[in-house]
Amino acid sequence: MWTGLLFWVAVTDMQSETQAEKKARAVKIVRLLRTHYPDAKCSLDFETPHQLLVATILSAQCTDERVNKVTPELFRKYPSVQAFAEANTKELEQAIFTTGFYVNKAKAIKNSARELVDRFGGEIPRTLEELVTLPGVGRKTASVVLGAGFGLAEGVVVDTHVARISRLLGLTAEKDPVKIERDLIAVLPRKDWIGYSHMLIVHGRTVCVARRPRCGECFLGKHCPSAKSA
Repeated sequence: MWTGLLFWVAVTDMQSETQAEKKARAVKIVRLLRTHYPDAKCSLDFETPHQLLVATILSAQCTDERVNKVTPELFRKYPSVQAFAEANTKELEQAIFTTGFYVNKAKAIKNSARELVDRFGGEIPRTLEELVTLPGVGRKTASVVLGAGFGLAEGVVVDTHVARISRLLGLTAEKDPVKIERDLIAVLPRKDWIGYSHMLIVHGRTVCVARRPRCGECFLGKHCPSAKSA
C-alpha cells in the first residue's frame, strides 16, 4: 500500500513534467548515484562472457547470491562453451538444481552453447540482435552480457529493483519491462545505460528497499517525487 501511494504521487508529478525536465532530472539522479556507488557493478561472478551468459540464465527467479554459490563448481566442471554443449543433460540439471527451474535452465544453457559452437565458432556475439537468437536468451539477458561482459551499451537492464525505483523516481509509469526500458532509454544518456542498472540495484538493496523505503535517508530525495510524501 505504501509503495502504491508513492507511485501514485510520482505519476501525478510526472504529468506536469516536460521531457526535457525529466532528462535533466535523470542526469542529476545518475550523478548522485555515481557519487554514492562508484564501484557498483554486476553482482554475478564470472571470468568470461560465456560464464556471464550462463550465470545470467541461472539468475532467473533466483538470487545472485545463490547463483554465485553454484557457479564456481559448475565452471570447473564445464570449463568451456564446448564442454557445456556436450554436457550430459541430467548431470547439468543436478549441478544447477538449487537455482530452481533447473530443467528449463539446463536446456537453455546446453542448447545456447550448441548454437554458439555451431553458428559463432564458440564465441559470444557482440550484438543484441544475434544474442537474442540463442535459446533461453531474451533482451534482458543479452543486455547484461553486452554491458557487463563487453562494456557495450545496447539497452538498459530492467530487473525488479530497476523497474520499481524508476517508477518511484517518476522516470516511467510503465510496468512492462520492455516499455520501462524504452522510457529509460529516452531520458538517460547512452553512456549511463549500463551503470544506471547496477547502481539502482545496489540502491534498491540498501536504501530504497521494497515495502520499507528509507526515504528520510535517501540522497535522491529532492529529485524523487515519491519522497515528497515520506
